[in-house]
Amino acid sequence: MKTQDETLEEWCRLLLRAFELEDVDVDINEVLSVAGVAAHSVVRPAAPLTTFIAGLAVGLASGPGQAPDPSSMQKAMDVARSVAKAYAADEAQTVAGSPAEGSGGASVPTGTPGE
Repeated sequence: MKTQDETLEEWCRLLLRAFELEDVDVDINEVLSVAGVAAHSVVRPAAPLTTFIAGLAVGLASGPGQAPDPSSMQKAMDVARSVAKAYAADEAQTVAGSPAEGSGGASVPTGTPGE
């Protein structure tokens, strides 16, 4: 019987092959970590949405026909994690009282992954 890690690695390889992305290196633990931060900082369904949008950002930053840049992937994961944590902090502040003056919601890091 396969372990969960073995199953995830196999599934990742199958998906990459299906999308003709065999040369892409996916840090499964990093993706799951970011998904966990989103799930616990926002709401559980934010996990797949966050990882999808981070992946889309990496794809757009890498450009069509170009090999993905590992730094673009890390930047996207960092941005997603940061936004999720900022959202949780803003929500906690709202529950405790009113949002800080001028906060206007979660702070969103600027820049495109890979810049």
